[in-house]
Amino acid sequence: MGLLNIIRRMSLREKLSILEISRRTGLSRNTITKNLNAGTIEPQFTTPERQSKLDPFADKLTGWLKTEAGKSRKQRRTSKQLYEDLVNLGFTGSYGRVAAFARDWRADRQREQQTTGRGTFVPLTFRPGEAFQFDWSEDFAVLAGERTKLQVAHIKLSHSRAFLIRAYLLQTHEMLFDAHWHGFRVFGGVPERGIYDNMRTAVDRVGRGKERQINMRFLAMTNHYVFGPEFCNPAAGWEKGQVEKNVRDARHRFWQPMPELPNLDALNDWLEQRCMEMWHDIPHGGVLGSIADVWAAEQVALMPLPCAFDGFVEHSVRRQIKWDIRAV
Repeated sequence: MGLLNIIRRMSLREKLSILEISRRTGLSRNTITKNLNAGTIEPQFTTPERQSKLDPFADKLTGWLKTEAGKSRKQRRTSKQLYEDLVNLGFTGSYGRVAAFARDWRADRQREQQTTGRGTFVPLTFRPGEAFQFDWSEDFAVLAGERTKLQVAHIKLSHSRAFLIRAYLLQTHEMLFDAHWHGFRVFGGVPERGIYDNMRTAVDRVGRGKERQINMRFLAMTNHYVFGPEFCNPAAGWEKGQVEKNVRDARHRFWQPMPELPNLDALNDWLEQRCMEMWHDIPHGGVLGSIADVWAAEQVALMPLPCAFDGFVEHSVRRQIKWDIRAV
């Protein structure tokens, strides 16, 4: 799945030839041509994935290791104690597997600190068309006379800082895909990569460091729009600080006082119009001019927007009919 994304980006973004893509990826030219001509965004087969007994407990163990790392050496639990605590939670694997996981985690953490000195480096400036950031928040509006809880999607270009917010009733795949489509539509194109937290609609499992098991439907969407997804470290929202700030600013810009509109469509039309108006009023801060001025220059660096991604998944359901014998 990830290789399909690489092939599409090399062809559609970097404009490389089939021969050059074949040289870099090791795939045959026929395979590359077939996938590009078919517009393939997800494979038509599934490969069974072997799951370790530790996988369901990996997030819990990672959290424990982070907590223990912040304690003094005498107060830390040993790997054997961590293993015993996992057994109490239902883990049936071996002690050796837990000890190896802990060693690898500590080695990755030490390497990261030696390389950066202060943890992972996240750039504060971005090239035009390089990235966007995405996040969710929870807010309220009055729709058709009723106070309604909303799940609000925030999407923001990292260079120009142009932003769009859009409201939904739920945080499902369909809502996530719709928010991306409208964001790219309003921005006038697609950046090279997107920055997210570890939301459940995108990440099935968080591994060590930057290792992620990405949801297949979400990855198909990124392949369709040809951008690379990147995920923040757990509990490190500052790595997408621009959109985090946007969530805070939106509280008083849009939701105080609580907006009153006849329905959700009317609310989203109002939100989109207000966002674009604010682009002209808010100074960029990093360069001269407003957000709208910088966005107008950034548009040429965005990839042209393809058709909307079809996130609809059809499921066949057996229908059972019960007959009432007494009525016959």
